[in-house]
Amino acid sequence: MTDLFDLSGKVALVTGGSRGLGREIAMGFARQGADVIVSSRKLEACERVAADIRGLGRRSAAFACHMGHWDEIGGLVDAAFGAFGRVDILVNNAGMTPAVPSSLDVTPELFEKVVALNFMGPYRLSALVGSRMVQGHGGCIINVSSVGALIPRAGFGPYAGAKAALNAITTAHAHEFAPKVRVNAILPGAFRTDISKAWPKEKEAHLHAAIPRYGEPDEIVTTALYLASPHSGYTTGAHIRVDGGRVS
Repeated sequence: MTDLFDLSGKVALVTGGSRGLGREIAMGFARQGADVIVSSRKLEACERVAADIRGLGRRSAAFACHMGHWDEIGGLVDAAFGAFGRVDILVNNAGMTPAVPSSLDVTPELFEKVVALNFMGPYRLSALVGSRMVQGHGGCIINVSSVGALIPRAGFGPYAGAKAALNAITTAHAHEFAPKVRVNAILPGAFRTDISKAWPKEKEAHLHAAIPRYGEPDEIVTTALYLASPHSGYTTGAHIRVDGGRVS
């Protein structure tokens, strides 16, 4: 069955790839034969993941880019194509999930920061990479959204709205870049990453879900591999929940 996920000869670009779900996806792709470009704000952290990927016998490069800064994104694309000549798989994973006491407490600066990182950055990167994919060999784009876009909660309005916008452009880009490029979204629930260490200890015990626990980071990988694989060639514009069956 692992042959279904064979990514040999493919080049993947993963944003937010230095930790958490992004790192798990980057390493999962590498284990299936892909060369991986790792990007996040901190170059040193990206370099560590790139070294781990090279340890698997794959090519890897690290590039620093703040996905909330529109003007930096073109440089990332040029660097990626310059180093590898192509990008076959793009994973828009970088994001942030700040909680706010109330809508009245949200400042313009925070609102713009959340929207820029969770929506504008992926939009711009998808536009630049997707257009090159259309002109070249095709490819696929995977947007890491959130179940919060479907089940928004008080205190996370800007984040939920930005992720809902990301879901919308997933569908829009699936049509714009078709048929050579497939564009899909993964909607994770709560996962046991470094971010979860800051959550209240009782949160996991009170999850309203069919599987009432946090997801483990590696449990996101198979969904990403499916969407990246040619065997999902008839899947585009899909929003796939990986959230343990969250109901609220």
